[in-house]
Amino acid sequence: MLAKMTSLTYRLDEVASKMTLMTQTTVIPSKFQFSGHETFPLRQLWLRKAYTSVAAARLESGDARHIFADDAAIRRFGVGKNMVSAIRHWALACDVLTERAGGAIEPGVIGDFLFGKDGVDPYLERPATCWLVHWLLARRAATRSTTWYWLFNHVTSQTFDRDVLVRSLEDVVKQKDIRVSSVTLKRDVEVCLRCYTPRPAGHEADDAAEPLLADLGLVSEGPPGMFHFRRGSQQTLPDGIFAFALLEYWKGWEDLTGSKQMTLSFESIAHDYGSPGRVFKLDENAVAERLIALERITRNTIQWTDSAGVRQISRRERALTEDYRMSMLRGAYER
Repeated sequence: MLAKMTSLTYRLDEVASKMTLMTQTTVIPSKFQFSGHETFPLRQLWLRKAYTSVAAARLESGDARHIFADDAAIRRFGVGKNMVSAIRHWALACDVLTERAGGAIEPGVIGDFLFGKDGVDPYLERPATCWLVHWLLARRAATRSTTWYWLFNHVTSQTFDRDVLVRSLEDVVKQKDIRVSSVTLKRDVEVCLRCYTPRPAGHEADDAAEPLLADLGLVSEGPPGMFHFRRGSQQTLPDGIFAFALLEYWKGWEDLTGSKQMTLSFESIAHDYGSPGRVFKLDENAVAERLIALERITRNTIQWTDSAGVRQISRRERALTEDYRMSMLRGAYER
């Protein structure tokens, strides 16, 4: 019994020591959303359709707020009314579109980057874009895709149960005194998981359309109700996407804490809530390899240190600017 208690104490101490390295202000998003997708997972060409439709309307009349609401929306997108709403939701969640005060809709930064005049991936054919969209949903856009954030940051076991995931979200909304029905949470969890798992055979042609994020292989389905994370090196993840995510995480940490930090520990990058290590399900060796590679990619704007048992990166002043972050993102698409 003493040996078991000693082992348990050690494990608890180990977990506690890691938790002290995490930024507690990023544990739970400040806003929650568990709906908007109308139970449809994100599909391959929806983001492009949303962007091109809004861009054309703004060019023609200067106002695109009617694009998803008028009677012609069903014909314009070639889908039903609920799917039109889903397309709008996903485009806003991924910053392909942005909504201004008064309901005005216009192209977002990511939309211009992917689909604009010099768009890097107009038909969503590059693996980099799938990883970018995953990052946007599971880290940046947590206020529109709370379940995505929760799944990839707070579910730490390799195998997890869908019903347990729903109950954990029920506990969170109860703690925050937010009114969300269990049915809504179950549907949101189902859509989230369907975004990452291939559709089973035997469905009608439209339902069989593969979700955009299924090719990442981050989540696989086991026995009924059970799912499994694939953690590892994530070989299709470009270094540029990792660098972009790292700098966004770092900038978010500074914005939330109001402090400036020129170094960041390996443990935070690998294990913190909202960190690239967690969101991309990278193992520690993969995180270390990518951090070492950043010196070359960034031409020493980010530098890796591993001495005297201290592993960390340091940065130059410009590393967290939006222009520099976007340059790292663009680098992920260079052939």
